[in-house]
Amino acid sequence: MRKALFPILALVLVLALPTAVLAAKPDQGLKGLQGQAGNSNVAFVELWGKDSSWEIVEDGAWGKLKYNLEGPTFDFVFNGHGLEIETDYSLIYYADPWPGNNPGALIASGTSNDEGDIHLAGSTDLGMNLPDSDDANSDGAKIWLVLSGDYDEITYAMTGWNPAEYLFEYDLVTYSDTDIP
Repeated sequence: MRKALFPILALVLVLALPTAVLAAKPDQGLKGLQGQAGNSNVAFVELWGKDSSWEIVEDGAWGKLKYNLEGPTFDFVFNGHGLEIETDYSLIYYADPWPGNNPGALIASGTSNDEGDIHLAGSTDLGMNLPDSDDANSDGAKIWLVLSGDYDEITYAMTGWNPAEYLFEYDLVTYSDTDIP
């Protein structure tokens, strides 16, 4: 009886492990699911709340951005969690230096739900590569989720600074716009 039970128990554990890993929140040790997915055109980056020392707030809000590395439009899906409820947010490309409109871009905006989650998805014609050549941070683009009230959607400039309410990229992003000269 014991010999028959061992293979069944081993099978249950093997099947349960991937489910537990996939269901785990990123703050439970899954950081590193960043960058290009294999040889595909798809990449991922996590966004996190950060403290005044620029360290990740592990038990705070977080999100994950899935995006295409190249194409005529910046195709993306962003899901954020643990945000302020029913609050307007903007997903932006922040291009150094302050106020981030060097040139910067609005990727999408929306409102968190009554559980503090937000889902943004679409195809945005940025008309530039990320990072743009005018961005002082030439290593990669900073993608932030900020309060819409702290961001000017026309000039792409930050107009306020409430970093405890924002999500910041864990890694820098690169994107090639294939329809610019």
